[in-house]
Amino acid sequence: MHGELQEIVPLNSRQFAIAARRLADSLAYGTDKSPFLGSGIEYVQSRQYQPGDPIRSMDWRVTARTGKPHVREFETPRRLPCYLLIDTSASMLVTSQHRTKYETALLVAAGLGLACLDRVSPVGVLGVGGRDFHVQPSLNRDTILQWLLALRKYRTDEPTTLSQRISQLAPTLLNRTLIFVLSDLHDPAAPATIRELNQRHECLVIQLRDPLEDGLVGGGILRAAEAETGRPIVARSHDVHTDQPQLERFLKRAGVDHLVLPTDQSWAALLRAFLMSRNAFNRGAR
Repeated sequence: MHGELQEIVPLNSRQFAIAARRLADSLAYGTDKSPFLGSGIEYVQSRQYQPGDPIRSMDWRVTARTGKPHVREFETPRRLPCYLLIDTSASMLVTSQHRTKYETALLVAAGLGLACLDRVSPVGVLGVGGRDFHVQPSLNRDTILQWLLALRKYRTDEPTTLSQRISQLAPTLLNRTLIFVLSDLHDPAAPATIRELNQRHECLVIQLRDPLEDGLVGGGILRAAEAETGRPIVARSHDVHTDQPQLERFLKRAGVDHLVLPTDQSWAALLRAFLMSRNAFNRGAR
């Protein structure tokens, strides 16, 4: 099955730029646990003063406590690269709304990509479900535009699964990386591979969900229509998780941040709230 999305909000539109800016402001920011570059420098430790140390670095509190002059040492936070894994399987095209899960995933990915760049974090992208491209993390805005254009043309007739893509990606990540997974999680093996990936990296799962899926129990056939053309779509639902609460408990126990994003709601507002909540948790853990 092939198709092309016709109505993607352009990256240079005023509305999209505002949404991306709000997302950027909501991202966890400023500590080593934060997925994005901090505000410049971070306090590491205090040590005794040595001739030549700048006076502005004096740690007056420690100096007063010890009776010996001390200075504060800082370091510049590392730029943590980000990956966007976008599910392009057939089930992502199923919709009962004006926008498919796949369209929503593209909008979310574009917003996150711009938000990462705004915080000077390199962004890479990997398609899931037969998407034959792999963009290495880059700070180049043009590169992000190119992959977004590439994602407008999708393939849903190839068998690659989310869990397979994660297994392919994991060995290539030499340094700690933030990975956004945008999928409906219809691959039953995906949660376990996400848990493994999260042990060495930081995974955030954004689960796209159409309202019609809320009533699914067990296997069967999903029948719906493409949002743009009205053409019928048939997708097997035998891999759909029948117990959403169980899936959520599994990811929570694995320490994976997880957001369910219904396609009939404002993705920007929900995502901003999710990231703000996560930011508060990280700061509270310092």
